[in-house]
Amino acid sequence: MRSIGEMARDSGLTVSTLRFYDGAGVLVPAWVDPVSGYRWYGPEQLEESRLLARLRRAGMPLADIRLVLAGWSSADTDLVRKLLQAHLRRLERGLSDARDEFSTVRALLECRESPMTVLRTAAATTATATTAVRLAVSAPELAAALDAVRFAAGTDPDLPVLGGVLFDVEGDALRVVATDRYRMAVARAGAGGHDGPRLQAVVPSPLADAMRALLSDDAPVRLAVDGGRVTLEAGDRQTAGKCVDHDFPDYRRLVRLPAGRRALVDVAAFREALETGPVRAGEVREEDGVPCDLSVLKVTAEGGVTVCEDGDEDPHRVAVNRAFLLQALAAAGARDRLVLEFGAPTAPLAIRRTDTEDAFSLLMPVRLED
Repeated sequence: MRSIGEMARDSGLTVSTLRFYDGAGVLVPAWVDPVSGYRWYGPEQLEESRLLARLRRAGMPLADIRLVLAGWSSADTDLVRKLLQAHLRRLERGLSDARDEFSTVRALLECRESPMTVLRTAAATTATATTAVRLAVSAPELAAALDAVRFAAGTDPDLPVLGGVLFDVEGDALRVVATDRYRMAVARAGAGGHDGPRLQAVVPSPLADAMRALLSDDAPVRLAVDGGRVTLEAGDRQTAGKCVDHDFPDYRRLVRLPAGRRALVDVAAFREALETGPVRAGEVREEDGVPCDLSVLKVTAEGGVTVCEDGDEDPHRVAVNRAFLLQALAAAGARDRLVLEFGAPTAPLAIRRTDTEDAFSLLMPVRLED
């Protein structure tokens, strides 16, 4: 274990920067002393911290770095390469220093693609999409799960793996996940008939939409994954297609966020406050330079959530894409109340249901340019 001072010395990041990345949920210490609050880091986190430092020097936004580190920890070099390529295409001509940093990262990737990677894959407990599996799923639960996550699926042609919905089967649970880097949604449906290793398959968004169209009654449906092909059968109807031939990022790592302040909101009143309240128009997202309207939120002393007026300088306020937040509220379904969880202003905003921890969405904050 390394202390935060030792980690700063060995990684090239400052102590204050490491505290910032902890608060943002990007590089969370392996252990925090409950008495002193002192941070300690595991041996494997040194490599991640050095990679993080290089990517930030190259100008990569935190939303992408979170996915790179998730792919790095799971040896998903294909996703890491695609993220690097997508960012390089967005860099302006003349950023030679950034290109030098990416060359170094590529060299590190080549070192990781060794025979040890083959051994790791052979010993893995997660099945691939080529494993033949059939399971029964509740149609209403699967419909609700797809409705809860579909809004977060990506559309970037440079990252096709994010243009689908992950079906993650483990034990008696089917989790569906979608992310476009700026938001992520996770939901759960009960499943039966599968007692093998964990199975993951990425279903293209059009096929996921076709599946949702079949889920119109309460009868169980059959989900099958065989040879990279996924099929959903509902009575005498079915839809099928090929899975996305890429590994999905390690979403379980992405949802490990520092504890934050929770606020219970009345959904109808909160939606009205967002639609009619103050908005910062035309702010530019750090991630891709696209302008968007922002809602700036803060937790009140009474434990509620308010939309900040212009000039409010509360240090704990969090700015999010207003359209994304409204979509997340709609995707939560017909519920009167939801829980909003605020971490640091740089950490994702979590939108959670009151009845379960298995369905939630995350929105990346947008840095305010005051």
